Amino acid sequence: MEYAYFEGNIVNIDEAKISIKTNSIHYGTLVFEGIRAYYNENHNQLYILFSDAHYKRLLTNARAMFMYLNKTPEELTSITKGLLKKSEIKTDTYIRPFIYFKDLALTPKLKDFTPEVAIYTYNFGRYLDTSKGIHAKVSSWRRNSDNSIPSRWKVAGAYVNSALAKTEALMSGYDEAILLNEHGTLSEGSGENIFIIRGKKLITPSFSEGILEGITRSAIIKLAKNELFLEIEERTVSRSELYAADEVFLTGTAAEITPVVAIDNRPIKDGEIGNITKKLQNLYFHAVRGDIERYKHWLTPVYD
Repeated sequence: MEYAYFEGNIVNIDEAKISIKTNSIHYGTLVFEGIRAYYNENHNQLYILFSDAHYKRLLTNARAMFMYLNKTPEELTSITKGLLKKSEIKTDTYIRPFIYFKDLALTPKLKDFTPEVAIYTYNFGRYLDTSKGIHAKVSSWRRNSDNSIPSRWKVAGAYVNSALAKTEALMSGYDEAILLNEHGTLSEGSGENIFIIRGKKLITPSFSEGILEGITRSAIIKLAKNELFLEIEERTVSRSELYAADEVFLTGTAAEITPVVAIDNRPIKDGEIGNITKKLQNLYFHAVRGDIERYKHWLTPVYD
């Protein structure tokens, strides 16, 4: 049986319905998160990854959209655990919480509406091929600017920008899009942060480049610094620097760590997954399943 958290209760998924008149559907004002949970058979345990960080970001973004929800990150984590238990999930799963204005009103504004939260699970699998590496295209679409629709907020309407870029890439024979910002410098993928490696330096666009403040991004920086002793640079990155990189990879809750082996038909180095990317993948995939004790604070166990 599949369940969802909807209007204050855990209900059968078929009961979790909203009206076609719902305000947030029409104006893209819904804010959301994507959270992964990983099952470890040896531990007989399902671990929610970065639950507190995701729910803090969700509530922060909601407040920026004048959505004041009477919930804490701890309460939302508890609800999520209850939902996963009720669903008896014992496999990797994807969790989609979102906050929306439930009012049946056709007015493009953010004030004097009523926010509601819903949470459901989804059998997502792999979003991109993390084992072989992907081919990416620098998109003709620019990432929306911070003074237009901030990319650091996970707001539904902003993802039209991502959909345009991703579709262009797919229709051109690529796996993913890489977007530049309004200044023509590197921003991020359609739904992922981006890293390049040059020598022993791990380089990624800074928050001022119009990117999502990625939770996986932050985790990878910690792994690279603490485990591989790489020098970290968060700065402006030019498009041409992509082509000169030794390695390139994307990160995100959905994408995890996805190697990029070619960009705009140019192979990255020798066109194979790089050694540093492989090491980071190995560390990350062990950490998220609870196999590295020093990173267990990233995880929330579901089953007592």
